[in-house]
Amino acid sequence: MKNLNMFCLTLEPNHYEFIKQLGYIPVGLGDKNFNNNWLSDKSGINISEKNRNYGEYTFHYWIWKNYMGKLNENWIGFCQYRKFWTIKNYDDSNINLETLPSIVLKDIASEFQKYDVILGEPFFTNQRKTMKFIKKGFKLILKNPKFLFSKKSRNIKFHFDLMHGENNLYKAIDLLDNENKVDFNGIKSNKTHATEILPFLSKLSIDRTWAGYMPFSLDGDPIIGKIPAYKNLYIVSGLASSGFGKGPMSGKYIAECVDSDFIPEILNPADPGRFMQISG
Repeated sequence: MKNLNMFCLTLEPNHYEFIKQLGYIPVGLGDKNFNNNWLSDKSGINISEKNRNYGEYTFHYWIWKNYMGKLNENWIGFCQYRKFWTIKNYDDSNINLETLPSIVLKDIASEFQKYDVILGEPFFTNQRKTMKFIKKGFKLILKNPKFLFSKKSRNIKFHFDLMHGENNLYKAIDLLDNENKVDFNGIKSNKTHATEILPFLSKLSIDRTWAGYMPFSLDGDPIIGKIPAYKNLYIVSGLASSGFGKGPMSGKYIAECVDSDFIPEILNPADPGRFMQISG
């Protein structure tokens, strides 16, 4: 029994028979006319007018808003005409319209049943072909030619501007709830800064995240040193938004304070004792 419903997306109405031959569900997107045999992103609650910038995502949105109740317990898959799922890797020279029906994924094998999601191999936005960048983002390249020559500048914002329209990333983030909006902005910003120093990090996915307080002192300066009236109590705080930059050296200095009880001159402005003077 077939356990996979695969939605095959295309911009061309003449692909209908071939998609049906594969046993897939035809989905027509874009500006051309598709008859009632096709699913489309244009009915019900939809964002089909954004298809030019968002491609297949407008159909994903349509399913979410209009079709969830019609989905059964089978696996759900998405592919595009000319881009199909297979279990094995095949040499492109051996793939044609005659061999394709016997190659593409039709059912989910039993060894995959313990998983919730099956993903393809990742690709990295900073490693796409140069002609792809020029074709999709000619205006971006004119504004900032370094995108052609500097891989580390091709971050998630560049990819979003390239594929979905300039500055649309910020509009998408604005649609998130407040908690996720703050988290996403922070993660994006931190990874961007990190990859500017260590470009290889752009190839790594984010495994987990954590968050902490961003403490500010009363006068805006850090608080680093020994707390008066206590024998063995030290503090490093008040670094505010400069923790990445000042944190490592602050840790080094406070370790020296604890070890030798010597306070380097550079820490004088950060002396915790100044707040006793303020309060007094």
